[in-house]
Amino acid sequence: MVTRRSVCSLLVLFATAGASAAEQKPVAWDAVVRGAPAGQTLSAHEVQLVQRVNTYFNQLSMLEGSFLQTASDGKQQRGMLHIKRPGRFRFEFAPPNRVVVISDGTQMAIQDNNLKTDDRRELRQTPFHALLSVNVDLIRDAHLLNIREAADTLAIEFRVDNAEAGSVTLLLANRPMQLKGWLVRDNQNLVTRIDVVEIKTVDRIDDRLFDLAARIERRQW
Repeated sequence: MVTRRSVCSLLVLFATAGASAAEQKPVAWDAVVRGAPAGQTLSAHEVQLVQRVNTYFNQLSMLEGSFLQTASDGKQQRGMLHIKRPGRFRFEFAPPNRVVVISDGTQMAIQDNNLKTDDRRELRQTPFHALLSVNVDLIRDAHLLNIREAADTLAIEFRVDNAEAGSVTLLLANRPMQLKGWLVRDNQNLVTRIDVVEIKTVDRIDDRLFDLAARIERRQW
């Protein structure tokens, strides 16, 4: 069953086109994200890294694929994702869960089709706002807490004002740059990990998938 905490942990990021994460060995995430304390002054090199990430996200358009979420207690959940910049996304958990996290570019909803609930908030109250805006600029729109390089992995930890998550850590392959996943650390210091798999760029996505009132459900998995 998808818990409220695990669903909220997903409200963070998205993936990009590239090789399946399932084909690669897991990264030692904790070794990557530990670093200098929050509030650090960015060096010229760190600014350059963040600007590369900004460019990377600004070049993304429409994406489809799947994800694997691992909660702090080790429980795993799979699902499908659709992204259409700016601002629109859909994360749909696989059965037996019937939970969809969806944004129409202005509002985001957590819809539980088993419980018949529809919880909404403004998109600007989530980290998605910083990453799916028309002009992505993390230095301008987020509080950067930690920027680290380890081997071929780049990790950027940040938080945004008014978001539920304590912080988000982007995990990207560095050469070439490719988003591999992300970590969410909540206000209770519990960490949820999301791996992105089988992601591809597409030329078209049905806009009904981002309609909060449509209540569309996937029939095949």
